[in-house]
Amino acid sequence: MIQEYSIPEWLVVSRETQSKLERLCSIVEKWSRAINLVSKPTIRNLWERHVLDSAQLLAYVPPETRLLVDLGSGGGFPGLVIGILSAELRPQAKIILVESDKRKAVFLSEAARELGIAVNVKCQRVNSIPPINADVISARAFASLTELCRHASVHLAQGGLAIFPKGVGSKDEIDTAQKSWRFSLETKASRTDPSASILLLKDIVHV
Repeated sequence: MIQEYSIPEWLVVSRETQSKLERLCSIVEKWSRAINLVSKPTIRNLWERHVLDSAQLLAYVPPETRLLVDLGSGGGFPGLVIGILSAELRPQAKIILVESDKRKAVFLSEAARELGIAVNVKCQRVNSIPPINADVISARAFASLTELCRHASVHLAQGGLAIFPKGVGSKDEIDTAQKSWRFSLETKASRTDPSASILLLKDIVHV
């Protein structure tokens, strides 16, 4: 199927990096014929709905980040997108993708190989992994904010940052999470979806 690859002004990357992002769309389309990587209604708009939606998260990854962990990487969003962008814009960052589904983990490894990006894929459940001590944790369409706080509290380094894009129900998720967790919160508007937001959490503590 035909995708339109238009780079927005806020995403300044080399032609090589853009080509890898475009190539990722082709790889996801191919694998989606066999396994469910993204929802079927969005497969026709991978570029805007998934690639650019994921790419906007890199702006919140501190330049000094050494280890970023993406939870529930699934179809590679945002993990593979961040991996592609980091090769150019955050070259010192090590990227770990955590995915418990074996078929999706194979996809992630094969896609990374085809794209020539260095990411470490862990085919494990998040709650079975020893503390990772990550500088940054990301997760997109993976779990409720309450559950994400639990995972982040285990795997974030002291002073680390959690980046969680959320949809229209983010306010309710925040209210629910704050019944069990205390955290500093910054909310950013999504560049790709007016109804969505990006939640930036630090200092996550169970109460």
